[in-house]
Amino acid sequence: MAYLNTKERYGSLSIALHWLMLLVMAAVFASIELHDSYPKGSAMRSSLMTWHFQLGITVFILVCIRLVLKFMAPEPEIKPTPSRVQYLGAKAMHVALYLIMFVMPIAGYVGRTLAGKTTYFFGIPLPVFLDTNKDLAEKIFDIHGLIGNTAYYLIALHAAAALFHHYFQRDNTLTRMLPKSK
Repeated sequence: MAYLNTKERYGSLSIALHWLMLLVMAAVFASIELHDSYPKGSAMRSSLMTWHFQLGITVFILVCIRLVLKFMAPEPEIKPTPSRVQYLGAKAMHVALYLIMFVMPIAGYVGRTLAGKTTYFFGIPLPVFLDTNKDLAEKIFDIHGLIGNTAYYLIALHAAAALFHHYFQRDNTLTRMLPKSK
């Protein structure tokens, strides 16, 4: 299998990053959802929040790598070619997902900075570059949460569309992103 994308399918690097990001994002969402199950001030609640921050920053790093790869290699063709409406819908979905993966970690980091909290990335403190503004931090966290909730639906729609293409349209949309079997 080619390392980079070809006209026929995604390369092994793009495929690995796609599925790794799915796992990391699932862990980001799981950590924030589970943290509410523990009392405020508990070690587990704090630990889950720390994992949420660290994994969120990991998503940011991975999406930056994916964006570089996206511009380095061609996007594989879908065969048979989808309708113009489906093509544009897919492009809009991908733009929305990339924006979420790029903006959400930044919003979380900025919100924490404005709240006067230091964010750590696997033990390394990230720089605090803004003065504390708890009102603005709260607004950013509200937006962060709203976009996070929207992401659930977009990710589900993305997966449903891939399955629809595979089982009903019988095109190569899904198989282009699956690891190649030997």
